Amino acid sequence: MHILKYFKDVRLKGNIYWVLFLRLMLAMLLFTLCRVGFYIYNTTYFPEMTVVHFLRIMWGGLRFDMTAVLYINALFILLHLVPFDFRFNSVYQAMLKFMFFILNGIGIAANLADFIYYKFTLRRTTADIFNEFEEGPGAGNLFFRFLLDYWYVTVFAVGIYWLMVFLYKRIHVEGPMVQNRIAYYSAGVLAIPMVAYLFIGGVRGGFKHSTRPITLSNAGEYVKYPRETNLVLNTPFSVFRTIGKTKIQKVKYFESDEAAASVFNPVHTPEDTVAFRPDNVVVILLESFSKEFFGAFNKDKPGYKGYTPFLDSLIQHSRTFQYSFSNGRKSIDGPPSALASLPTLGVPFVLTPYATNKFNSLATTLGDKGYHTAFFIGHPNGAMGYTGFTQLAGFQEYYGMDEYGNSDDSDGLWGIWDHKFLPFFADKLNEFKKPFFATLFTVSSHHPFKVPQEFEGKFKGGDKPILKCIEYTDHSLREFFNTVKKEPWYKNTLFVFTADHCSSDIIFDESRTNWGYYSVPVIFFKPDNSLAGHTNEIAAQVDIMPSVLGHLHYDKPYVAFGRDIFREKLQPIAFNYNDAYNLYQGEYLLTFNGEKTIGLYNFVQDKMLTHDLRNEKPEVIEQMEPKIKAIIQQYNNRLIENRLTVN
Repeated sequence: MHILKYFKDVRLKGNIYWVLFLRLMLAMLLFTLCRVGFYIYNTTYFPEMTVVHFLRIMWGGLRFDMTAVLYINALFILLHLVPFDFRFNSVYQAMLKFMFFILNGIGIAANLADFIYYKFTLRRTTADIFNEFEEGPGAGNLFFRFLLDYWYVTVFAVGIYWLMVFLYKRIHVEGPMVQNRIAYYSAGVLAIPMVAYLFIGGVRGGFKHSTRPITLSNAGEYVKYPRETNLVLNTPFSVFRTIGKTKIQKVKYFESDEAAASVFNPVHTPEDTVAFRPDNVVVILLESFSKEFFGAFNKDKPGYKGYTPFLDSLIQHSRTFQYSFSNGRKSIDGPPSALASLPTLGVPFVLTPYATNKFNSLATTLGDKGYHTAFFIGHPNGAMGYTGFTQLAGFQEYYGMDEYGNSDDSDGLWGIWDHKFLPFFADKLNEFKKPFFATLFTVSSHHPFKVPQEFEGKFKGGDKPILKCIEYTDHSLREFFNTVKKEPWYKNTLFVFTADHCSSDIIFDESRTNWGYYSVPVIFFKPDNSLAGHTNEIAAQVDIMPSVLGHLHYDKPYVAFGRDIFREKLQPIAFNYNDAYNLYQGEYLLTFNGEKTIGLYNFVQDKMLTHDLRNEKPEVIEQMEPKIKAIIQQYNNRLIENRLTVN
């Protein structure tokens, strides 16, 4: 209480920290008004809007506005925090005022520009705008032209800038309020880390350990239709979040996309007339399950039994592949690749400016066939951006930690323990209308690689910390199957297993190569043993969607960057990106840097990729290089032109 006497004159009005808060809230208000204006000027693009839904969009938009406002005003905030008396000087405050007007004025101008530009692009402007105007008319020329042609936006701009100046001038600073120098400087120094903590949480979009910085795809959490994400987003956020991530550019290796399609065509048009088979479908994404953890895939290693005894037993009755690959190295790469046949080629799909474009997925295609669709993950809701992605991918329901309803079953870091969440998953499957399509993403094989206390000592583990977690999740899957195999829907269900990506814990040296880094299982299991068989063919995550549709005899055209392993006679390939493009075909791995082939290896015989065959096998390069060029051209151009669906 003795200390409080030094702060007896402190009050809210005029307090430097309260003033900072009000000034930031003013910026938030201006961004919100820009969102309203954006809707008003583009209302014809959102015909299904209701008042309630618009309020939800406005609420969601605050999250993105906060991030943008904090980015824009980072220096402005810092200059309020320096614990010296000159903060209260009229000249210093005048400098802050003009800084606020300039920085936030630019942010508002970016939002206003999209009132107009949205009509041309049907998406928020992103960092690639700087490349768009490198040639042709400059941005300055277009700007002044737009001022004349779209005078009503200019009127809106004048109004909002007037409001900014009017309200800012009514927020006054008084002080310093603390006269004791020791108390004054101590409080000022302590305020810096507190504000820094709030700043970081605001920029990231949350304070949870599992929260990744929010991206464009998170806007999908608040919308019914993908195009509505442009209402949730603001333009400065879209630009900031895509700086350095807009590596995807149109390419023209072939004179036309039709010519590229003659080499690689992502449009699949089923030809047979067999009746659609409405089997249930369950896709299980296993966190960090490298292929080297499986005994069944490593029989060439004497004495090695692996760490997945249950999955190994299931593999004996499944369609599997000796060489199967992920299309990325991050968790956020897995769901788009496996569920929508959209690979990562330089930038994770959900981080591209095109993540809100329309695309087809297992949820949309099967949903159109009357399936009940749902996505399950034990993470805290909103973590990793999956809530937004699954909305955009057409899933009808999302089940996370909130829906599970008991945070006591959490590992305290990543989410609900697998052995707890899998029974919840089983219960929900029993409740679902049939047929259903459900995806489960496991979470427990994550750093710091713990298993629940009741399982301590149960698993042998190994010299890598993740191995006990792999055994634990495998055990949890065994219990799950022991439960669901008693249900009547089980025998009519196709189960698909893959990993989101490989683990960073590596056992065998060959797993440190450009093919080993991506070696994950791709497993198709049907309880009637009808799919059993192991093949030396190549498969990839992007093959899952077309193969599931092929197994069900889906009869409509769709876009997918993989192949239907059951019906299509295409040559098996896989591809991914790791600072260069990798194409796997037959026994060969070709590495292409965007301009030329920089490596060619026989990854089957030369597992460590020590012998470059470029000079010895020009005929292989001649065959493979056009294929990777066609893939890149089809992917990049379709992404940019919003052609990820047939219609």
